Amino acid sequence: MYSRKAPTLSPIEAAIQLLSRRDHGEYELYQKLSIKGYEDEDIQKALNFCLEHNYLDDLRYARSQIRQHVYKGHGERRIRQELNQKRVAESVVEQAMAEEPQDWFELAKSAAEKKFKGQKVKDQKEYAKQVRFLQYRGYSFEQISYALEN
Repeated sequence: MYSRKAPTLSPIEAAIQLLSRRDHGEYELYQKLSIKGYEDEDIQKALNFCLEHNYLDDLRYARSQIRQHVYKGHGERRIRQELNQKRVAESVVEQAMAEEPQDWFELAKSAAEKKFKGQKVKDQKEYAKQVRFLQYRGYSFEQISYALEN
């Protein structure tokens, strides 16, 4: 049977190494350290160290995730869902959304134009396909209606 060898870095060093590559949420960093084989108590100490020294910040992480998803053409609903899956607190998500304001209607329109290249809808089947695409991307029906109107 395969046995995992003991980690060579201290939990704090491993956490800082992970955070040096990109921002992580608190839960995400906990998961990665846990997978590497560190004990829960040591992981908590490393997280506390990173929080105290401002290496780890869920608000900063949420803001960067919002920017990244907006760049990919994702809507507000999808972004919120992704952050909820990564266990970022709802209050932090709200604050990050307020600090990274977006015109979701225009983003939906640009996502539709990019995907469908400005093609006019010929029938209900084509319209439904475009609606499904934008719903999957995380846009509300009002935003989709705005994006698809002629």
